[in-house]
Amino acid sequence: MQSSLIWVTDAVCCPTPVGLEQSLGSRNPNHGTNVPVAASVLTTGIERWWIVVLLYCASMINYMDRATLSMALPVISDDLHLGPTEKGILGSAFFYSYAYMQIPIGWAADRFNLKWLYAGMFALWSLACGLAGFASSLWMLVAFRILLGFGESIYLPGGMKIISRLFPPQQRGFPSGFFDFGTRTGLVLDGILIPWLIVTYGWRSMFWIVGFTALIWLLPWIITPASAITRADANPPHGREASRASVPAVMLYPVLLLISPLIYALRPKFPEAFNRARRSRALAPMLEFFDLLMNRNLLGIVLGFFCFDYFWYVMLTWLPDYLVKGRGLPIKQAGLLAAITFFIFGITEPLGGWIADALIRRGWNETRTRKGILTIAWVTGLLVIPAGLTSDISIAVPLIFAAGLVGLGTGNLLAILQCCAPQDKVGIWTGVKNYSGNLGGILAPLVMGLLLSRTGSYVPGFAVGAVILVCGLIPYWFIVGELKPPAERAP
Repeated sequence: MQSSLIWVTDAVCCPTPVGLEQSLGSRNPNHGTNVPVAASVLTTGIERWWIVVLLYCASMINYMDRATLSMALPVISDDLHLGPTEKGILGSAFFYSYAYMQIPIGWAADRFNLKWLYAGMFALWSLACGLAGFASSLWMLVAFRILLGFGESIYLPGGMKIISRLFPPQQRGFPSGFFDFGTRTGLVLDGILIPWLIVTYGWRSMFWIVGFTALIWLLPWIITPASAITRADANPPHGREASRASVPAVMLYPVLLLISPLIYALRPKFPEAFNRARRSRALAPMLEFFDLLMNRNLLGIVLGFFCFDYFWYVMLTWLPDYLVKGRGLPIKQAGLLAAITFFIFGITEPLGGWIADALIRRGWNETRTRKGILTIAWVTGLLVIPAGLTSDISIAVPLIFAAGLVGLGTGNLLAILQCCAPQDKVGIWTGVKNYSGNLGGILAPLVMGLLLSRTGSYVPGFAVGAVILVCGLIPYWFIVGELKPPAERAP
């Protein structure tokens, strides 16, 4: 019978003053209580894994659509006469909207019907990918990439929220890594399929085929009768009203995060002004958001994930171009080698999560286990430095493949956040984390393009990315605290 139950955390909210606690769901005395619910009420074991498979497929399509540009960039740059600086601008365009939307979409994932929210954003990003085939200039491509980023913002906050509803904390490493493994599978397919489509039909037809055919995924998602997707976190009527009233503030959260150090400095000097602001319907949600950012674990996760995403987006946006322009490989061969690198990265994601889950079940300390695997994984990222320095491509390629072992840490990154975040705030925590990480996505292509144009070499850009990645271990070890087992967590 136990196999037909899922793990559910009570997220019923209590009346609170107007502010972010209402808009995100304040905690009642039972919050954090793990309540098994019969399969007929929520989701059976088979159904929850079917949902994970659908999330895996959505993640695969997400990254296929996202990475089409990096695979096609050598051809597009020749066709539209783009230099390194213009390629950097185009490569970073996606991340402006993608990063900006992470916090608002995380907030929405905690509050609204995820089945239809996910479906709508999926349709938007698929259409944006297909429409890129009609672009005739740099700035048209930039516009479609910004629209793509807006739609794709749902994938991680929405997926993490669903996983946290379906699985207990000690079982989340593997499903988290597995559904995110879809992103790397998408890159593998990109490396094999996209160059063939470009050579056979041209880069414009490639965008049309990849973007518009992806809409087929919506059919199984819509007909799946899964209440774990459709159920929004419960709130009393006045709580939902507070959510609607907080929407303008939520849309400002990305900006507020950037100015939060200034707010922290001013708050002790003007306590009366801040107390008055808390009684304002307009300002209270903003101040509550600043309170959320003061969580030490969230701060450590934000800093560490920024470093991870910086490295990842250096690889994602520039590896194919490096293999074609820097190593002189044909686009099909370069695509295949990039695909193998991303496959190694991807296959190790659930593997790293599974290893950690297995060791923790055997009694290993969760904190040291997850952070230890993270350390081993991220140190392998340094291998891109000797790969760039050697002139022998037969040595460089295996080193690049080995750097793909960075993926061993990814399932544990997601599990660490789920361990630290309150259940009713998993969505917005993921949004804050992913927003901060994708600031690295904005910077990485620009910095790489700038260094390439100044030095004429790809090595400095890859080296900077690897060093930043390893620096990300510092906040995970010294700022993020103990990952306590569920039984030891305060209710």
